[in-house]
Amino acid sequence: MEKHIQTTADHWIKLLVFSLVMITKVHGKNISITILHSAVSKGAVCLDGSPPAYFYDKGYGEGADNWVVYLEGGGWCANTFCLEWIKHFSTFKRSQQKDFRHILDPEQTNNPDFYNWNRVYVAYCDGSSFMGDVEAISPGTNLTRRGARIFDAVMEDLQAKGLKNAKNAILVGGSAGGMATIYHCDGFRALVPNASRYKCIADSGLFTLADKKDLIGYEKRVHRFDKLIAFHETDKYLPKSCTSKMSANLCHFPENVVRDIQTPLFIIESSYDSFQIQTGVEPGLPYNETTWYDCATELKFCTCPQIQSMKDFRAVFLKTLQEIAKSSKIGMFVHSCHTHGHFLNLHGWNPSPLLQNKTIAKVIGDWYFDRSFFQVIDTEDVEPKNCWQQAYKKD
Repeated sequence: MEKHIQTTADHWIKLLVFSLVMITKVHGKNISITILHSAVSKGAVCLDGSPPAYFYDKGYGEGADNWVVYLEGGGWCANTFCLEWIKHFSTFKRSQQKDFRHILDPEQTNNPDFYNWNRVYVAYCDGSSFMGDVEAISPGTNLTRRGARIFDAVMEDLQAKGLKNAKNAILVGGSAGGMATIYHCDGFRALVPNASRYKCIADSGLFTLADKKDLIGYEKRVHRFDKLIAFHETDKYLPKSCTSKMSANLCHFPENVVRDIQTPLFIIESSYDSFQIQTGVEPGLPYNETTWYDCATELKFCTCPQIQSMKDFRAVFLKTLQEIAKSSKIGMFVHSCHTHGHFLNLHGWNPSPLLQNKTIAKVIGDWYFDRSFFQVIDTEDVEPKNCWQQAYKKD
């Protein structure tokens, strides 16, 4: 049993790292790291005690007073699993430079709407979607659980650099950072009091609950956030609009809170989200953790029953997304590619999967500047598609 648990953890970490670095440099210049040593005295430190960090490229011209702040993802951790997780996310082991791409890209041809804005990539090192805040150091592991303090410390430093004077602002994040964006969205508004236009974008951050009668693996999905609350005490940062109606662990599922968000929100998702499928779905027996991991990573390794498990997930996820889409405040771009994350992937911006013959870059630019609203969900009955080599076209 112990060996099986360790193998599962190893696969999960590998999938997280794979999602973050699957495609490396495409375009964008090297941006130097800013290590926030001053945050240490405030107790705003990573799991291993290292200071928080971010990468910042200063805006210019018409974009000098505009800001896009991106929150990195990377899953979650609790208890001793954090000892393995932090090995990949510690500031002490970070690269000193980062290539900015897609919505952070400094090239106008690749990023026509936001290329000259102040662009920030906030490093993720707390394992709680920037929501934990526990004063005591974890006994036995010496881990510090201060994700919310990290978020506050980084934002305070950015405000001193001009964020507080932003005329236009976007908070965006991917995966666990996408979930963090959802939960920090309304609160971030107070940090940009002069912004005439402020919106949020969650990229692959809508982790679905799905009722036990609709999709197997319900207990596994709920238990994930039970552990997060117990270890990081994230429940104190969950919206009261949700916790007044249901338990805190259920309020960790964004589908239960997004319609209460006051700020305009855009959701980018794949109905065949590879990370959610790998970690939140339990295919029927015969079942092997290794082969399911291989399938969820590369479609060519999937059996017919495994493909059916993916289609079962998709049917339930689409039902959830269609319910959320009843809100006119929420924009959506939901395609059918087998992938997780967009803003850090090769085919996640321009080019990207297409809906109504539009790329994600085009849709986001039009939505942010109120040129047109976009809320499209691809509901066509299709098999999962590998979109890394060729963007999936949906007319």
